Amino acid sequence: MKKQLFTIILSSLVCSALLAQETPRYLIDNMYSADASAHVFNNKIYIYPSHDIETEVKEAKDGGHYDMKDYHVFSMDSIKGKVTDHGVVLDLAAIPWAKKQLWAPDCAYKNGRYYLYFSAKDKNDIFKIGVAVSNVPQGPFKAEKNPIKGSYSIDPTVFKDTDGSFYMYFGGISGGQLQNYRNNKPIASGTEPGKEENALGPKIAKLSNNMLEYAEEPKEVLILDKQGNPLKAGDGERRFFEGVWMHQYKGKYYLSYSTGTSHKLCYAIGDKPYGPFVFEGEFLSPVSGWTTHHSIVEIDHKWYLFYHDTKQSKVNSLRNVKVRALEYNPDGTIKKMSGQD
Repeated sequence: MKKQLFTIILSSLVCSALLAQETPRYLIDNMYSADASAHVFNNKIYIYPSHDIETEVKEAKDGGHYDMKDYHVFSMDSIKGKVTDHGVVLDLAAIPWAKKQLWAPDCAYKNGRYYLYFSAKDKNDIFKIGVAVSNVPQGPFKAEKNPIKGSYSIDPTVFKDTDGSFYMYFGGISGGQLQNYRNNKPIASGTEPGKEENALGPKIAKLSNNMLEYAEEPKEVLILDKQGNPLKAGDGERRFFEGVWMHQYKGKYYLSYSTGTSHKLCYAIGDKPYGPFVFEGEFLSPVSGWTTHHSIVEIDHKWYLFYHDTKQSKVNSLRNVKVRALEYNPDGTIKKMSGQD
């Protein structure tokens, strides 16, 4: 009886420890940060977030109150390790073409160099995507003189495929200005399609060998329902809004993104980088704050979700990056998580 009781108590303690490990962890406490793109470089975890600051800009539909002016890079030796702030690695004043609003970045590595991709408004208040380069993952980064030719909108993320090819996914509706384009050209109306029309999807473009240009015209990424029909613009529970991310799991391509106005993180699965992708479901319910922007990364054979919320500041434009374990079901679907944890 005592042995059984000891076994029960031990099992309970083990379960409690495992649950404690799954508790989301805030990573950065010396500043507000969001939109975290995480990567493993040289056996170390690097985080590339946007840097939220308090501004005098009132909350606006076009996101003008998200008026960030620089980027920091953070690193840690393990998922539970101490987080190091490497300071300002790129400042708005050092980007010749940019005027304001340094929004969500991402980073990629190729041939000994690290490429920081970011979105910012140019001198005409049009979002473009730029790139800055460094010889080390923690920066500092030096910006190219001009944005990537043919770029527009926001939220660049760069994915390396198994054959070594690099692809950029990007786009964001409303303040991200994606609705102002069709077939990569600006349009006069600048509005989303009608509710029964096909939703706008994120864009994809293969990168050139030098990682500084598009090797092709950006293409639309198609997200379908289980019946093979494109998601509609009025389907706010499922359609893409912003914050796209790409990762692979067991040979499949997972396109994940924010639904924006319904505040969910959802995903769709495909067989190749260009898609099409079949909508699978929601994996993170709404967080505290207007929306979230994430990355999904494998670290030491386990998967993690990096994201943000506003529980600490209770202000939509002042967010805090956090991390939590991400798990898959046997069929490859992602286990659903609560954004309020």
